[in-house]
Formats: sequence, structure tokens, C-alpha cells
Amino acid sequence: MNVRDASPGELADWDARTVDHPGGHVYQSRAWAEHRRASGWTPRFLVDDADGRTLALTRPWPMGGGGSAYLPRGPIGSTGEGVAARQIAVAEALGRDGIDVLAADPEIPAADTAFCRAIRAAGFRPIEEIQPSRHRISLVLGGRTEDEVLAAISKSARQRIRQAEGDLQLVRHDSRSIAGVGDGFDPPSEPVEVALDRFYDLLLETGERRHFSFGPRDAYVAWWKSAFEVGHLVYLEAWGIRGARVAGLILYRHGERLSTVHSGDHAADRDENPGALHLLRWRAIQLAIREGATEMDLGGVDVSGARREPREGDPLFGLYQHKRAFGGRWLELSGAHERVFDARGYALGRVTARLASLVHR
Repeated sequence: MNVRDASPGELADWDARTVDHPGGHVYQSRAWAEHRRASGWTPRFLVDDADGRTLALTRPWPMGGGGSAYLPRGPIGSTGEGVAARQIAVAEALGRDGIDVLAADPEIPAADTAFCRAIRAAGFRPIEEIQPSRHRISLVLGGRTEDEVLAAISKSARQRIRQAEGDLQLVRHDSRSIAGVGDGFDPPSEPVEVALDRFYDLLLETGERRHFSFGPRDAYVAWWKSAFEVGHLVYLEAWGIRGARVAGLILYRHGERLSTVHSGDHAADRDENPGALHLLRWRAIQLAIREGATEMDLGGVDVSGARREPREGDPLFGLYQHKRAFGGRWLELSGAHERVFDARGYALGRVTARLASLVHR
């Protein structure tokens, strides 16, 4: 399979082929490419003989030749075998261009053993995840009505949803206006960047409770706003009975699904607004159904050192139970892999990158 750089015409419908396509991902979008360019990566928009599109992020080592590359949540394809063939072809093309090591983490189910066999035969080996989670909680929506999905939610979760419906006001920030999907939401009364900046504070508070850390505010908010503007991101916000913002939920719209990216609430408001996140998740599911999505991705609950289904006593077991209460199932994915083309160049590159980082600090 031959691989080349995309033409201007092929860039015009890039997101339709890599984000909106079944199995697509926001991190294969042009908006993500430009966001990462601002962090020092060089995007390569690649096209293969099968008319597949793959975003590769490349970066040279601080000293000497060579460099590294990453296919963020890519490549995209209809089958595991097709994705494997594309990943191998892209890797070999970048290797010929002087890349020492390439990492990729397409969201292929672990049950698709043909994918893993093919890439490992080509020299790819498993590595620790680049993104926060390897697996996810998946709620299948195809062919199901809202009533059917609601009936499958646990009784206690339904009770919290019903209670919150009478107590909370929900606002939907969404640049895509789609007929018939506005029920249950109020229009925003402020610019989206104001709401997203406020959500970052909420995210920091939630991260402290769950022992997560996040990067700089400016980078996060800038990316969220860019993704929002092109319709890849939806932000849902819950306002409490006293007019305060008590919870928020960021979603990605891609690959015929909505995906939970970040969620957070104020711990101090839980007694007064116990069902805020339950109602936000239910409204997100309703939105996905009304848009014709085939899946609601409730997000991951695994962490470094525990890439498995959480057990009682694990730090994220409570979050796991919360998401499972919506009828989602644990979906194990194949995880991140890398292929090293020049081991010596890779080792030297890592050393120079660490030295450059120390000097920068």
C-alpha cells in the first residue's frame, strides 16, 4: 500500500473521512492537527491507495537527525484488518522519511485478534497508553428508543435523574444546530469560552479528588474552543436551584457516537443537587439517540498500572459503578503500540529530549 501527502482537494473533506466516518476520532481532525502544531508537532496528512486518510504528528529530536511520530487514535478504518494494513503502511512510509519510532492507538476492540496479530507480525509492540484510558464503557444505542434505554438504567440512577429534572437547569453549548435535539436544554446566555474557562476550574477540583492532573488552562480551553467551533465538541452544564453552576460534561461528536471526555461537579453541592451528573449523562444519551448515533461512549475508568475492569477498592470503582448504572458495558480495546525503526536513534533521541526539557525548565 503506497502512502503520500494529501492534496489540497483531499484536505477539503478530511474531517468527513477521519472524524465523521464510522470509527472516526476527533484526534484525527484538522483542528487537532493545528492544536498540536502549536505545541511543536508537525502534522502530516497522509493518503493511501485505498483512499484512507491518516493524521500523523511528527517531531524531530532536539539534536541530531531522526524523530518520533504518533498517529493519535488512528488510523481509521472499517475493519481491524484494514486498520492494521493502513497502520503498517503509514509506519513504513514514515520510517523511510527518517522517523525512528512510531506510536499508534486506534480504538480497535481487543476481541479483533486479527488486528493485533497483523501489527505485531510487522514489528509493533505494546506500550503504556498515551491517552488517559485504554478501555471504555460503551452503551450501544443502534435501533433502541429513549424509553428502552431509560428502562435499562438502574432504578437508583433513574430516581436521581427524575429528582434532578425538577431541580436543575441544563444548558447546551453546541455549534451544530440539529432539528429535534433541543428538548431538555436551555440555550446559553454567555459566550462558550466563558463557560469552558469556568469548567476548567471545575475539572481541577474534580481531578484533585480523583488524583488526576491536567495541563495549562490556556491550552485546554483553546483546544475545547477550536473543537467546539467545528462541531466536534459539545459542552453541557447544570445550574443549581440557587443559580450556581454545579456540574459540567464535555463530549466529542465523532465516529457515529458521542464520547464523554471530561466530567466534573462541585463536591460541596452534591447534597443539594445529588443527581446533577446523572441528569447530564442522561441528556447526553438522549442527544446521541436523537442524532442517530450508534453508541454512547461513557468514557474510560482505567488508569496507569491498572488497565483492567475496576474492582471494589480500586480508586475509580465508584465512577465505574456510576457509568455501569446507565447500562454500559466494559469494552476492552487493543491499546497503544509502537514500532522502532532505529533503536540507536530512538535511544539517543530520548536522551536529548530529556536534556532539552531540563534546560527549558
